[in-house]
Amino acid sequence: MSQHPDHDLLFLLHDVARMLRVEVDRRASAHGVTRAQWALLSRLARNPGLSQKEIADLLEVEPISVARLVDRLAASGLIERRADAADRRIWRLHLLPAAEPVLQELAVLKRALAAEIGAGVPDEVRDAMLAGLDQMKANLLNMPEVPSGTIKEVA
Repeated sequence: MSQHPDHDLLFLLHDVARMLRVEVDRRASAHGVTRAQWALLSRLARNPGLSQKEIADLLEVEPISVARLVDRLAASGLIERRADAADRRIWRLHLLPAAEPVLQELAVLKRALAAEIGAGVPDEVRDAMLAGLDQMKANLLNMPEVPSGTIKEVA
């Protein structure tokens, strides 16, 4: 029996992620930042001193894209580049005090969005979703490389 396409887990995950990106873009722009700027600021808040290359890897974008983001955020007085003590070719990124109120505003925005998209989802279902998604992420991180042109049969 064929499953309804809207109930295919991978397509549903993709659709929800895409819709969430669109909504975050919309809300972020109403607060004067882009989704990419929000992501960069959030990563730096959790991991001060990351290099531009490390941020690019975390955000899954090219280093030149991060350089442009950093230029804009630095011009806005939210972050600064500091030379790496061990390697002068590397710039370490740090938040400036002006970033704190922006991050607080974005945290409120994030909580509101999470509450809105999670409305009607019981706590136990949410907990099960988180556990399942954590396991799926772990599976993806530990996935062996499959030679190109090979389709692996799943039992």
